[in-house]
Amino acid sequence: MKVAVSALGTDLDSPVDLRFGRTQYYVIVDMETMAYESISNPHMGASGGAGIQAAQMISNYGVQAVISGVLGPNAYQTLQAIGIPSYQATGGSVRETIEAFKAGLLTQVNQPGPSHFGMAGGMAGSGMGRGRGMGRGQAYYPPQPPMPPQPPPTPAKADDLEELKKQAGQLNEQFNTIMERISKLEKKAKEDEEKS
Repeated sequence: MKVAVSALGTDLDSPVDLRFGRTQYYVIVDMETMAYESISNPHMGASGGAGIQAAQMISNYGVQAVISGVLGPNAYQTLQAIGIPSYQATGGSVRETIEAFKAGLLTQVNQPGPSHFGMAGGMAGSGMGRGRGMGRGQAYYPPQPPMPPQPPPTPAKADDLEELKKQAGQLNEQFNTIMERISKLEKKAKEDEEKS
């Protein structure tokens, strides 16, 4: 099983980043061998949709679970639609977080966090003014209650597989429709350009 952990660095001893869509890196760990690879997040500075883009990118690496802190509504819904469960990190290193996950100590996320968490507006003391001087503060992460032990994730059932296949088919149809529209619009733009 491959698990993606949002991180501030590129190895197992890196601190976990409690932001998902705007993290610097994802460390993807094979739970059986502890082999890992890290990928940088090209979407961390996106003006919008960072969580959606990050979730889609992560799914291309064959991960079966995500461990992070706060997932915004869009990232949460995208991961849900793809069929990748997410688990609440509580800090520490990637290695410690993976060990806690193996022991069933991480809680599965069942609702999204606040929208735009981790952006400048979601940072404590960010911006100028507010009577605190100029410059940016540190991200505020609310204290987390202790997590009760959780059983490890169960393997996908046949019903889950069929549902995922159905969702993949629907997404493929949407993709094809969008590509057809793009093609028609490009053709029309080219025809209009030739007329003028």
